[in-house]
Amino acid sequence: MSFSAEDDTLMQAALELAREAAAAGEVPVGAVAAAGGQAVASARNRVEERHSVTAHAEIELLHELERLRGDWRMDDVTIYVTKEPCAMCAGALVNARVGRIVFGLADPRCGGCGSSLDITGHPGMLWHPAVEGGLRSDEAGRIIREFFKRVRKGD
Repeated sequence: MSFSAEDDTLMQAALELAREAAAAGEVPVGAVAAAGGQAVASARNRVEERHSVTAHAEIELLHELERLRGDWRMDDVTIYVTKEPCAMCAGALVNARVGRIVFGLADPRCGGCGSSLDITGHPGMLWHPAVEGGLRSDEAGRIIREFFKRVRKGD
C-alpha cells in the first residue's frame, strides 16, 4: 500500500499519543481523526484512568468527534490509529460510518479490521470503511513491546 505524506504526518501524531498513553500507564494506543486533510480530534487509551473497559482510543475519539460535530455520522472522516482496532472499536467505527481507517500495527490475535476478525469487511455490515494497515507498523510495534516489557518487569 502506498500512503501519502499527509497519512504519515497524521500517524506520527497518533504515535505521539500512544507514547503519552504509555507514560500514563495505559496500553499505548493513540488515534487521530482527520477531515478535509486536517486533524480535527485526537485521543489515546484511558482505560485505567477512567476505570472503563470502553475507554479505548478509538471510542474516546468517536466521543470527541460527536461532541465537536454534533453528529454521529463520520463518512468524511479518516481515523489514524497506531494498532489495529479490536472487535469493539472496529464495530463502533463501522456504526459511526467512518470513511477510512488507517492503522499501524496489525493485531493477528484480536484485530477487527481483517487480521483476526473482519468486522469492517463483514458482508452483513451496513457500512464498509476503506481499511489500510501497516503505516509505521515498526514504530507502533516498538512502542507496544517496550511498554509490555516494562510492565512485566514491574517498572
